[in-house]
Amino acid sequence: MAVVVTARTGMYAMVITMMRRFAMGVEYDGTAYCGWQRQPHAPSVQALVEKAVSRVADHALQVVCAGRTDTGVHATGQVIHFETRADRTNRSWLLGTNANLPRDIRSQWVLPAETGFHARFSALARSYRYIILNQSVGSALWRDRVCWEHRQLDEHRMQQGACYLVGEHDFTSFRSLACQAKNPVRTIENLRVTRNGKYLTIDVVANAFLHHMVRTIAGVLIAVGSGEKKPDWIQEVLECRDRKKSGVTAPASGLYLVGVRYPREFGFPAGGDLPLPGQTGKNPCRAS
Repeated sequence: MAVVVTARTGMYAMVITMMRRFAMGVEYDGTAYCGWQRQPHAPSVQALVEKAVSRVADHALQVVCAGRTDTGVHATGQVIHFETRADRTNRSWLLGTNANLPRDIRSQWVLPAETGFHARFSALARSYRYIILNQSVGSALWRDRVCWEHRQLDEHRMQQGACYLVGEHDFTSFRSLACQAKNPVRTIENLRVTRNGKYLTIDVVANAFLHHMVRTIAGVLIAVGSGEKKPDWIQEVLECRDRKKSGVTAPASGLYLVGVRYPREFGFPAGGDLPLPGQTGKNPCRAS
């Protein structure tokens, strides 16, 4: 609500300004950032997005994301929401926001959202893709966008091990020691390992993820694919509920948030573009 003086009468009048909620799809290369979340000591994706959207709105605002990504992690399908009293078209929000963002962050779409919509709490599932460059030497061009593994990986062994993780489980062994989640139980709907030439992709869909969960999953699958561990070792790691048993966390450079699924009534796009070809569709594992 605001107080204004009318031009005709000089009288004070009360004007009610309604706040509107919008959803926005965001894509970014996370290499240069400390992660999504705003930090006082380093540049973050959130801070730059808020600054850009605020300039279009002509007032300060905050944005809420579906999933907070870590330092060096990328996204093609991040979703945020914000509230504003500004009256802009969807196209104006999209073009104006992008005009005020650096080239490694881009808004992909903007749509009005219901008041009850929340980018994080309304989400039914999140989808991540982890990309491994599997060859004897690394890549100069892809060094910040994939995980490089020089040992030959067997994707069939990796898929066999991945199936132990599908379903509802306590993922204590797959989260960082700094994870603040009160409940370590998560449900993985789909976990698929696919080879496309020298690239391997690990696609995982779950209701939610713990801190470093996908990167730890990638780390144990690499150990299995290299022959260092047997596929059923993953079941042992899962059941022991001890982070020290799962070994190395895979690098952040290979990880992408590629989609967030919401109830259909919201009418939002299903996700962002997938980096590199992969395989989607029927779950290759049976939930346990």
